Amino acid sequence: MLHERQGIFVIPNPWDAGSAKMLAAIGFEALATTSAGLAFSLGKADGKGAVSRDEALENARAIVSASSLPVSADLENGYGDDPKTCAETILLAAAVGLVGGSIEDATGRPEDPIYPFELSVERVKAAVKAARSLPFPFMLTARAENLLHGRPDLEDTIKRLVAFADAGADVLFAPGLNTREEIEAVVKAVAPKPVNVVLSAGIAGLPLEEIGAMGVKRLSLGSALARAAYGAFMNGAGEISEKGTFSFAPGAVAYARLNALLRQKN
Repeated sequence: MLHERQGIFVIPNPWDAGSAKMLAAIGFEALATTSAGLAFSLGKADGKGAVSRDEALENARAIVSASSLPVSADLENGYGDDPKTCAETILLAAAVGLVGGSIEDATGRPEDPIYPFELSVERVKAAVKAARSLPFPFMLTARAENLLHGRPDLEDTIKRLVAFADAGADVLFAPGLNTREEIEAVVKAVAPKPVNVVLSAGIAGLPLEEIGAMGVKRLSLGSALARAAYGAFMNGAGEISEKGTFSFAPGAVAYARLNALLRQKN
């Protein structure tokens, strides 16, 4: 398994079947969905329950079908407060062909953004129990979301991650870690469980080997690739609208190359 071998690996985040096929053709070994990338593709803002569980699972089904690679999913907060809902979401995720998924402790409510500690742990326990009931290995990632919701409390974040690890989570993840010191503190606290870190401004300038040297096992890209694609799209469209010129066109991927990538069987 990728999480058990030596060294760090990158798990990129396609937002549809086409981007999944391209990433598989490029040579990545596993994929993960992106809630933000999906939301953008549906014309919605990310977060606050804008994308339904049905929409997320249908997107996951399309990505799973696009290649033979293992796929994990961003399952947000399990699409409900109750631990039983988290468990149900894991079982539904497995039914569409996913072999991994994440459950976070964010409520989706700005006025009360993070579940209480005890409830957060119970939700992870329920998700783990559901994952272990499956007839195949399902990699359960538990996410502590403090740092994304105006709660820069690393001590509480680590406390939650340690409790999630003790509850049986396979991978631990605290989006928003930005410094070597923060990352190494999390890795040390939950060892020997693997840690996922998402690409962020604090580490984007570092080579992959250096991030791996901090003890990180998995680097996910979140919405970075989707935003890069939309950035090129918006810059090109903006140039046409504002200047009436087309200097973006030579930098576009060749039609023949895209067709060739999408004809491949991955």
